[in-house]
Amino acid sequence: MRTSTEELTRQLGEIDADSENLHITRKKLLTLPMPSPAAEPERPDIPDHPAHQQILTALTDAGRRCPPATSARPSTCRSLPKNTEGIRSKLKLLVSRGILVETEPGLFARPES
Repeated sequence: MRTSTEELTRQLGEIDADSENLHITRKKLLTLPMPSPAAEPERPDIPDHPAHQQILTALTDAGRRCPPATSARPSTCRSLPKNTEGIRSKLKLLVSRGILVETEPGLFARPES
């Protein structure tokens, strides 16, 4: 019985020490400054040229005209205004900036949110 009393007294001492350490840690944590709120993810810069905005508008409109089951379907350069090569180079620039994705060669879409 004496051994179990000594063992319990030792365990109680360890618990008291752990409790004191937790109390000190809590006090220390409360003195630390609060972290700043997480910043919103940076949005890619859309180039200033009006053609880039027209491309994005055309892709958005194409998505609205498709049936719901295919609304996420990518558009090709041919589905956009004339001057295919000029449009393709602008699409590639938008892809390089992360504004669009090229799902397959020649197929462009807005990235999934």
